[in-house]
Amino acid sequence: MANTSEFFSTYLPQKIASNPSLAKDINAVYQFDVDGAGTWTVDLTGDGSVAAGPAAAPGCKVTAAQADFETMLDNPASAMMLFMQGKLKVTDVNLGLKLQKILA
Repeated sequence: MANTSEFFSTYLPQKIASNPSLAKDINAVYQFDVDGAGTWTVDLTGDGSVAAGPAAAPGCKVTAAQADFETMLDNPASAMMLFMQGKLKVTDVNLGLKLQKILA
């Protein structure tokens, strides 16, 4: 089972570092509010970065319970189902769809 903290502290920073074009392709700032795990800012502008805490001006906020978020990490295809069930919320659907690039 995926671990939310490891995703933001290890997996995602490594993925951004090894694929610098990801940040340029997405070009947005995300705030992830994962109930039971914490809040992270994923800045996919410039070189891209991941930091604990809220974003000053996120283009998209993603909200989910930790169990649902980890289900999505284990099976990115489940994101749409979680969204339709109201378990995964995004404030900008177009930017939310771009997240598949970092989850896959």
